[in-house]
Amino acid sequence: MHRHIVNRPEHAAEEALEGLALTHPQLLAYDREAGIVTRARPARDKVGLVSGGGSGHEPLHAGFVGAGMLDVAVPGALFASPTALQVHTGTVAADSGRGVVQIVKNYTGDVLNFRIAGELAEDDAVKTEVVLVDDDLATDGQDDGPGRRGTAAVLAVEKICGAAAEAGVDLVEVADLGRRVARSARTLSLALTAGTHPGADEPAFVLPDGEVELGVGIHGERGRGRIPFADADTLVAQLVDPVVAALGLRRGSAVIAIVNGLGGTSPLDLSVAARSVHHRLGALGVTIERSLAGSYVTSLDMHGISVTLLPADADLLPLWDAPVRTPALTW
Repeated sequence: MHRHIVNRPEHAAEEALEGLALTHPQLLAYDREAGIVTRARPARDKVGLVSGGGSGHEPLHAGFVGAGMLDVAVPGALFASPTALQVHTGTVAADSGRGVVQIVKNYTGDVLNFRIAGELAEDDAVKTEVVLVDDDLATDGQDDGPGRRGTAAVLAVEKICGAAAEAGVDLVEVADLGRRVARSARTLSLALTAGTHPGADEPAFVLPDGEVELGVGIHGERGRGRIPFADADTLVAQLVDPVVAALGLRRGSAVIAIVNGLGGTSPLDLSVAARSVHHRLGALGVTIERSLAGSYVTSLDMHGISVTLLPADADLLPLWDAPVRTPALTW
């Protein structure tokens, strides 16, 4: 059996959330009965931000609760949507009188349950707006599903919307800003090995020696194809180049770049990958105005990376730079 540091696999998500709150009592409070994570000191007189989805993507979303980002995170079980009642409770908890923006990754269960929760919140006189994050380039153009999946661009949406909300921007404007970021960002991922659910004997998929899965999803989904294993520069180029093309970036363009680890990738590997991203974009004449490298939107212990690019519009950079204090992101 693949080994994890857990007690009982079915309790792993709840115990992890409890551990996160115990580690950061100045920032977080975990309501186990309601199934939500809130700020230890709820904000007042601002637009609220709530997000959530299945566990297994830590530190997303609970790790981004705090000043400058989310007010509430609503975690489901491993790779499973939270219930509509959970999301409703989280939405109401996020409201301080100016309405709530729900930030939702584009997965069927999440979309459905957030929509129902929004309708219930409206019955409670809580105004809501939805921002759908659908940045995964690997699922672009699929006609037989819900469209592009939501992946690491959700980090940029939560950061930029969070800064705008802290600055007093109104509900509709915060939501429009989030939609613009989601619409403008694209992500592509690869995996050297798949993640393994706690208690499972085998990973989600097994790759032959010498092959890499290109275009994986954050729930362990297979990619759109396999490519040969190669050095970091070669692998990163196969992520960067399609994203650059999809966004129509040209010489002189500027971006915010996120190099994201998928759970089992060491900081050393991520720094090497970040170097490759900087060099590849530099060779293409694209300037990186801001960048992050770390494990932010993971898939259990998947050994892999994703690259997210977002055009660095002049009005977005002050929001990106605005102060933030959460367990997983602080400056």
